[in-house]
Amino acid sequence: MESAQYMMRDIPLEERPRERMMEYGAGALSHAELLAILLRTGTRQESAVHMAQRILNNAGGVRSLMDLSLEELTAMKGVGQAKAVQLKAGIELGHRIAKSRLAPSSCIRTPRDAADILMEQLRYLQKEHFVCLFLNSKNHIIAQETLSMGSLNASIVHPREVFRAAIKCSSASIVCAHNHPSGDPTPSPEDIQITKRLIEAGAIVGIDVLDHLVIGDGTYVSLKEKGLV
Repeated sequence: MESAQYMMRDIPLEERPRERMMEYGAGALSHAELLAILLRTGTRQESAVHMAQRILNNAGGVRSLMDLSLEELTAMKGVGQAKAVQLKAGIELGHRIAKSRLAPSSCIRTPRDAADILMEQLRYLQKEHFVCLFLNSKNHIIAQETLSMGSLNASIVHPREVFRAAIKCSSASIVCAHNHPSGDPTPSPEDIQITKRLIEAGAIVGIDVLDHLVIGDGTYVSLKEKGLV
């Protein structure tokens, strides 16, 4: 008995992702359909859409795609080097577009201003990233730097590293931020302790720590607004 064929041509026209995108726009497509467009083709056993859904399932969801290496992608059935490179390129481009919201003229007046810049960069990461926005005397962003990755504690985020970077770019003040991969932005006792240490160190060198944001999944907490520092 001949095995079932799941080529794109066998899928009803109204279900083909490229045709649906041209008809209804990219926003109407599911995660699997968008991923299928990047994959371009499936195999003799499954369509690009079925392969895309399988990749999403194996990855644990769309937000986990960023963390997959080329080796992990090519280890999946039907994903060769060319497809893996296409996927990584598309994911990286999306990540860079999110980061491109940071413009040299961006001005930080409120915690929301900083959160709007950092939210899409940090909310999907599977490890904690500690990031600093460096501001000039008019609160315009002059630089951004990721200073640590991993569990947030005093041994990883050291004032020396933070203010070395701040002094290097002649920063007048800084806004710190880090993500909680759990999606819950509730500050931990360690978050509060580190922030207090940074504020104390900043007072010594003459660089104000304006705030520390904890980024969750589509939400954030400002330690300054909460009166925790």
